[in-house]
Amino acid sequence: MRTANRFFDRENYRAAIPLYEEVIASNPDNATALYRAGISLLTFDKERAADYLYRAQALKPNVDRDLNYWLGRVDHINYRFDSAIENWQEYQQDIPRRNEYRREEVAQLIQQARNAKRETANPKDVFVKNLGGTVNTAFSEHSPVISSDYNYLLFTSRSEGTAGARAAEDGEYYEDIYETNRIAEDEWQPTRIVSGALNSSGHDASIQLFDNDTKLLLYQSVNNGDIMVSERQADGSWGEPRSISDEVNTPDFESDAYITPDGQTLYYSTSHNSENGDLDIYVVRRNENGTWGTPRSLGRSINTPYDDDSPYLASDGSLYFASRGHNTMGGYDIFYAEYDSVARRWARPVNLGYPINTPDDDTYYRLSPDGTYAYLSSYRIGGYGEKDIYTINYIKSAEVEGQVFTQADSLLIPGVELVFNGLQADKRPITYRDVTKPDSANYDVQVLSGRTYQVQLSMDNQVIETQEIEIPVVLDDTTTVRRDFYIALSDTATATLIARDGTRGTRSTAFAMQPVYFDTDEYELRPESIEQLDSIARIMKENPNINISIEGHTDSRASDSYNETLGQNRADAAYDYLVRQGISPKRLVTVTYGERRPAVPNTSAENMQLNRRTEFKVLPRQDDVAQ
Repeated sequence: MRTANRFFDRENYRAAIPLYEEVIASNPDNATALYRAGISLLTFDKERAADYLYRAQALKPNVDRDLNYWLGRVDHINYRFDSAIENWQEYQQDIPRRNEYRREEVAQLIQQARNAKRETANPKDVFVKNLGGTVNTAFSEHSPVISSDYNYLLFTSRSEGTAGARAAEDGEYYEDIYETNRIAEDEWQPTRIVSGALNSSGHDASIQLFDNDTKLLLYQSVNNGDIMVSERQADGSWGEPRSISDEVNTPDFESDAYITPDGQTLYYSTSHNSENGDLDIYVVRRNENGTWGTPRSLGRSINTPYDDDSPYLASDGSLYFASRGHNTMGGYDIFYAEYDSVARRWARPVNLGYPINTPDDDTYYRLSPDGTYAYLSSYRIGGYGEKDIYTINYIKSAEVEGQVFTQADSLLIPGVELVFNGLQADKRPITYRDVTKPDSANYDVQVLSGRTYQVQLSMDNQVIETQEIEIPVVLDDTTTVRRDFYIALSDTATATLIARDGTRGTRSTAFAMQPVYFDTDEYELRPESIEQLDSIARIMKENPNINISIEGHTDSRASDSYNETLGQNRADAAYDYLVRQGISPKRLVTVTYGERRPAVPNTSAENMQLNRRTEFKVLPRQDDVAQ
């Protein structure tokens, strides 16, 4: 315990954790060990950190005067924002008035939790994907740098193989620059430390490839942290780094940078001239003689009293950067700001929102060369360890095409209207529409990918049925999804149908009472099923001579006997609802067929969905039969 505490006091949490674990294994009720282990685990395992801290509270509510502060922190990064706010508000009451710094910090944390609650409730339509275990490890990976051909990746890691070994004050390995080459769309070669002179015995971090990928901006922990430049050698290795400029590098901390493609402007973050030692973003331009001019702060619209770091200028002139200030969700968030050339100032920064940003640190945002996706370093639940590198793709539309057929004999049906109803990530409704063509019964719609749609099929302003279709995430502009629809028709009106060989004809076919569909192993009515049953109830009230048979069906996943029962439950669900709507039970008959009468073969998930149904067939009334 004493050894663990010494590591803990030096913030060497990686070394402290296994020692506290030993104490807890022998004494599970040691509240102090649980408390300190929980704090130590915040960087490595968010969920276990929460478990330890709450166990410590249950055992000893007064284990430490800062307990509610840390409970708030662990709740916040685990997306329990209301609980985090409650813990911090309780903690606020016990902060001495003279400790103004702590009071201001907690007030900011409460506001961040409110920001996070708002952002997570209104997510953006983006796809965030971990770059995978070839690049990411149980240690911290960050600062991704991609070449102009997308196939060469530089990044920074604190993994076990670094040149500096375990010498840093926090017990972690020193940062080194690694490289890898792409061998498939989502596959990379085993990573390796960059050859040449880039990596020193201290911290080294990748920043940016420029000048046709022949030069590299990097960070080295010399002179309290400087921005350096290295040139690629003829053998492919990297040359000895040199300071980018004495105008840029100071005796203070310079952290990250971005140089424009023409090499004439540099944006960088520095603590120089900062009142409280935080990082601010500056810009410096080259003089005509090739030297760098006088750096200038980007001003208060960008820089805050907290750290503002990792600038990146997009091709449209927008500035992306990481900040602990502004309206963050917690820790660093990624923001962007546009430059107003008339007012000659930067507009108010905008938070990129969730899921790009999280309640924890999100940094080193870098767009790909063509701007279609971005790289990001972040510590998220489900990652490989500490910070991992992720890709961010803005979800694209997919082209959905197909035809509409009769369910019984697969004849094409022109003139069917298809309405795709779905939700955006922030729950706002979206709708897309097309009508099957007269000559082919084809339809074609562009829909936002990565979601499920309820597709309403109708003719002559009368709904035939509603089916469900799931569109996978699409990350390019050329993906096509094929989906044919099969619908049931009955004998009361005339429609034109087309055989597969192009032969056209008419048939007395109008719309049956359409089936209602169910989730796997369920017999609870869906919202769209309620609408269909309401329509059936209305038809039966308008046509008192109609009796119906309610037939329950299943897919083929379970046993015959189980499916017989499930089919009956599905028929009963529709029966009970119609009775509640005022339909006489004497007009309704239920029957189960289980899996014995599939509408389509049980050969895919989509087909199985069509078979999980209750159908309705019109029957003569008993008194009509007697007459």
